[in-house]
Amino acid sequence: MSSANSKKMTYVRLGSSGLKVSRLILGLGTYGNKSMEEWILGEKEGIEHIKAAYDAGIQTFDTANVYSHGESERILGKAIKELRLPRDEIVVMTKVYQVVKRPSESGIIFPGPDADAAGYVNQYGLSRKHIFESIKHSLERLQLDYVDVLQCHRFDYGTPIAETMQALHDVVKAGYARYIGMSSCHAYQFHAMQNYAISNKLTPFISMQNLYNLIYREEEREMIPTLKMFGVGMIPWSPLSQGILSRPYSQTSVRAETSFAVAWTKKAKEDNKEIILRLEKIAKNRGISMAQTAIAWELSKNDVVAPIIGVTSLERLKDTIGALDLKLTTEEIQQLEEPYVAQAIQGYN
Repeated sequence: MSSANSKKMTYVRLGSSGLKVSRLILGLGTYGNKSMEEWILGEKEGIEHIKAAYDAGIQTFDTANVYSHGESERILGKAIKELRLPRDEIVVMTKVYQVVKRPSESGIIFPGPDADAAGYVNQYGLSRKHIFESIKHSLERLQLDYVDVLQCHRFDYGTPIAETMQALHDVVKAGYARYIGMSSCHAYQFHAMQNYAISNKLTPFISMQNLYNLIYREEEREMIPTLKMFGVGMIPWSPLSQGILSRPYSQTSVRAETSFAVAWTKKAKEDNKEIILRLEKIAKNRGISMAQTAIAWELSKNDVVAPIIGVTSLERLKDTIGALDLKLTTEEIQQLEEPYVAQAIQGYN
């Protein structure tokens, strides 16, 4: 492994907490079981990517129980063991809420009546029972005693906020997680959960993992001001909008053509053609990749602590990390932002 002195990555505190994360976080939704999606990479490539990321200074890894139904967590756990990543340095983040299907089953099943009918009663959501069962299973797959940040993947309309926040607090008190975070939801929902925790002297959220990128900036209206008020760090997912911002408008990819979200991807691309063309032009003029340019835009935002990047090749990983050395001009940022128009809510609605 690389020595700490050879790493050029910068590290920042996650919100008002004392926890430091790398300026870029490696998202592990890309690694798992190829039977889930054609673009997903297997164990061997996953471990190679984790090693390359760590060697480059990325010491924060974001996964979820539902990614390839636990396989992503298992790969991260194996990588930590095989690569001997120092547990006192790295930051491991996972999530709870979604249905984790049995090993013999494939596909996606969403929380609700269909999940109940399929034999997954109490195996989703943010009830006290599921939170404790979920973190137990996550730790087993990760081969760890604790995670650094346990995040709620979505808001649970079926469980009282009081029950969820007390359970999360008790998970921290039990030593299964050091901190807690929230993911995509309405600002009013986050406000209610955070306010309940603070008012009742429970463990508050330190992070929000939300959808935010050059072609989806709706979080600027309500969520970002709410996060600033509470001192919560924002670690956006999909900074490249599932690859839309990483390639010319005329090009496509395996993921864009085969993902379960293919219809959304196509519409998002068409609706934001002007932004994509401007991004392509600026990248070409600078002699850099579109991905680097899009990440550089995200890093220019003071409200962004660390974008979560997902890559499908070592080449793309190295290219994306190169964004850390870039600084867009005020004029370039204005050119990229000018064509933006309001979008329908995405990511959780």
